[in-house]
Amino acid sequence: MTDKPNWRTSSYTGTENCVEVADNDPAMVQVRDSKAKDRGRMKLRPATWAVFVEFSKGTKG
Repeated sequence: MTDKPNWRTSSYTGTENCVEVADNDPAMVQVRDSKAKDRGRMKLRPATWAVFVEFSKGTKG
């Protein structure tokens, strides 16, 4: 497990609605709200995150 999450934002998100992702731990992907960083985070297995990302690519609207 990696000690410190390496948070980053997507280049596709605007400044009004943004999440940050830390995927530098091979066992866990973390997701948090960039405007409320101290309000918690989701922790997902990498396979679950990959399914979500693929689903999101196909969703427009």
